[in-house]
Amino acid sequence: MPNIVPIRDLKNTSEISTLCHESEEPIFVTKNGYGDMVIMSIETYEKSSFLNNVYDKLEEAKLDLKNKKVCKPEDSVKRIKEKYGL
Repeated sequence: MPNIVPIRDLKNTSEISTLCHESEEPIFVTKNGYGDMVIMSIETYEKSSFLNNVYDKLEEAKLDLKNKKVCKPEDSVKRIKEKYGL
């Protein structure tokens, strides 16, 4: 269940910080009853950014497969060995 807090609660910075770290999820901040901002801990942000990056790369790989832009694993290993002098 998402954490939703009114903007006036941001005055309690220590409590909000604790909530961010304990919940490990974004906290939605409302203003006059409407969504206004989202806050989260740095750890949660970095995890979210990492996962988004992974999902983007997976989507790219799916497109490569669909468009037949793939090569044999042996060719990939050969290229890597040549590139790094292995």
